Amino acid sequence: MITRIVQAYDTLVLNRPKSVLVVLLSILIFFGYHTRNFKLDASADTLLLEEDVDLNVFRDINERYPSSELLIVTYTPIDDLFSDQALEPMTELREELKKVASVNAVFSILDAPLFDSSDADIQEMLKNMPSMEKEDVDRARAREELVNSPIYRDLIVSGDGKTTALLLEMAPNIQFDRLLKSRSMLRSKSRKTSLSDTETQDLERISAEYDRVRDLMSAQRHLDIAQIRGIIAPYRQYGTIYLGGLPMITDDMVTFVRSDLTVFGAGVLAFLILILTAIFRQLRWIALPLVSCFYSGLTMIGVLGLFGWMVTVISSNFLALMLIITISMNIHLIVRYRQLHRDNPDDNQLTLVRMTIHKMVKPCLYTALTTIIGFGSLVVSDIKPVIDFGLMMSAGLTVTFMTSFLLFPTMLLVIGKNETATTVEEVRFMFPEYLAHLTEFQGNKILVLALVLSVLSIAGISMLRVENSFINYFSEDTEIYQGLKLIDEELGGTTPVEVLIKFREDVEELTAEDLAEMTEEEIIEERAFMEAMRTQPELWFTPTKIQLIKKAHDYLDGLPEIGKVLSLASSVRVVEEILGKELEGLDMAVLYNKVPAEVKNSLINSYISIENNEARIVARVLDTQPDLRRKELLNKIHLDLGSQNDFDQLSDYKLLINDVTVSGLLVLYNNMLQSLFSSQIKSIGVVMLGIGIMFLVLFRSFALSIIGILPNLLGALVVLGVMGWAEIPMDMMTITIAAITIGIAVDNGIHYIYRFREEYALTGSYEETLHICHSNIGKAVFYTTMTIIFGFSILIMSNFIPTIYFGVLTGAAMFIALMAALTVLPKLILLWKPFGSVKV
Repeated sequence: MITRIVQAYDTLVLNRPKSVLVVLLSILIFFGYHTRNFKLDASADTLLLEEDVDLNVFRDINERYPSSELLIVTYTPIDDLFSDQALEPMTELREELKKVASVNAVFSILDAPLFDSSDADIQEMLKNMPSMEKEDVDRARAREELVNSPIYRDLIVSGDGKTTALLLEMAPNIQFDRLLKSRSMLRSKSRKTSLSDTETQDLERISAEYDRVRDLMSAQRHLDIAQIRGIIAPYRQYGTIYLGGLPMITDDMVTFVRSDLTVFGAGVLAFLILILTAIFRQLRWIALPLVSCFYSGLTMIGVLGLFGWMVTVISSNFLALMLIITISMNIHLIVRYRQLHRDNPDDNQLTLVRMTIHKMVKPCLYTALTTIIGFGSLVVSDIKPVIDFGLMMSAGLTVTFMTSFLLFPTMLLVIGKNETATTVEEVRFMFPEYLAHLTEFQGNKILVLALVLSVLSIAGISMLRVENSFINYFSEDTEIYQGLKLIDEELGGTTPVEVLIKFREDVEELTAEDLAEMTEEEIIEERAFMEAMRTQPELWFTPTKIQLIKKAHDYLDGLPEIGKVLSLASSVRVVEEILGKELEGLDMAVLYNKVPAEVKNSLINSYISIENNEARIVARVLDTQPDLRRKELLNKIHLDLGSQNDFDQLSDYKLLINDVTVSGLLVLYNNMLQSLFSSQIKSIGVVMLGIGIMFLVLFRSFALSIIGILPNLLGALVVLGVMGWAEIPMDMMTITIAAITIGIAVDNGIHYIYRFREEYALTGSYEETLHICHSNIGKAVFYTTMTIIFGFSILIMSNFIPTIYFGVLTGAAMFIALMAALTVLPKLILLWKPFGSVKV
């Protein structure tokens, strides 16, 4: 079968190069057309786990307590915040922001209802709520109330009264919300049971419509944010202004991804030209690999566009990686072709190309497969963008291999043989030969050093941590970082966490036993009470419930990791301060009926659901705290507020609690972080198993499989160990380093062992073969790996900190793996002698 495949390849490809180039050009045009559908995605979905049960809880809560997306404009004026010099431009800014079409409303200290800054009766205030804009409001009293208010402090004004925030409520997209809900329901059902044909068609239709609406919404958000930034810019003369909020972060991250794609592609291209010029110093050996890179890169972008595969921050480096791997495969082909040309100068071009392909296809196929296994192992992760990155690169490597063995040889055949090639001097490079001598005479010391590094690395790996603040994903000079930092430190924290306290039912149905023990009058009274509880929602507010909410609120507020806390208790305490007494159930009932609908929705209904008999407490975590431990914090909150707790402050009321749910973005983000460990272990396990099988199939030797894997594992171990010792936290990017490093670096082992076996069959001496291999395949391995390392170094130009870590650490791991492949690996061959005894 293999012989027939080889014959077919020779006949269809090598004997008809011009026809193959026409077909390849047609394929390029087809996929080039679909590059117009290439899209980027930086939505919050890219930080979610696949099948996260907490995500469904989060969405259910959002349905019960709907809230619009917010953009936040922070304003720290040069003058006193409550002076005319600061408030007048702020008023103008607010009015301009209100004119933005997608902004539903703007809420600021100018709009905040004031309860303690007027001498009017509370009933009068409810009819005409005082605010900073009213002329009869005492500004000094307003300042005092705002800065100390349980509601407004750390929400729209900082504790020191120097910074304020304008909250821009963005218009909701009802169609998008409806499609998201429908798609989520069908996806959830498909994971549990099989969908019917109709449901499958519905899912496809809804998903397509969802993508269309999301793209339109993202485009509109981009225009809105650009307009808002244009409005803000002139007002920076009055103070420091930052724009924040999830819509802005999402939009900026798309810009970052687009910038990274451009910068990475251009940077890698420039580097490749330099490295090819330095190594080969001939135009054809510069042009041919670059054409292969262009072809594979453009084709893959078209594939992504054709199948609607969107690039995220995690996969933004896919193009750079594809170019690097394509060029490394092409370098192997060039080096082998040039060697054959020197050894067989009289052979024609077809013979030289055929020999090159026949000798290189097997090791290149296996190196491509092992690299695919390295990236493919990422699919066992629970993190969607990591899974997509693994699949994307696996597809890209398939394109790279096909390009290298279809486009490269046919172009080489068309341009013909360079008769002067044998007279061109190669760059004299002694380093691989030096490593050969070092391995032969100091090999035992090298093995001891490798063992010591492995032990230290394992110790470092035991110290790896996953705690990482979202704010640390961005450079300090970005508006995202500066805005998040100010909001976190001055305005009550950034990442929200929600606590829902489900109460036991106040009213239970009368059983037959109850009816038997009650008089007729008691039954009538009981049923009247039950009906009143169902039809008069104000009766829900019992003193015990309010007291419990207060205590739970205070508990959260007392945690050092928690910033701003909002609940029904916030509103109740404002009213209690005005009245000078603690509210009773009847007071709350009256207040609930009297308060204006707008105030009721924002200050009461946002924090309770009478229908569901639950209270909601919203808190924000101080994400910049260096010692923040999210998992421990969430576990503590759930345990302390749960119905089976020993929390002393709530012990008198815990019989009222039916259940406690902890949700919010903090929970979803923590779930993603906590999955990193398991994802790391699973991906390394899969890649090691897959590569081990590949080695066994290729070399049919257990000894060679061990020899090939161990040196390449060293690079990944050392880098992970360094991360542990240096306290560099794992994130969505760095968890991919180990699997990718092993998958790419093992290519060196395959090429080296494959050539060693070939040369040993001719020499019969392990030592002589060692030096021969270092002088030929050793150079190719060194060139390709250094190309990969410098290619990864381009990633330091990213705006995304995890991408920078990924580039630097992966480059370091590849260098260590290279050194191991040219020292540890050959030393193991010398010791193990896997090809048999030395021939006499």
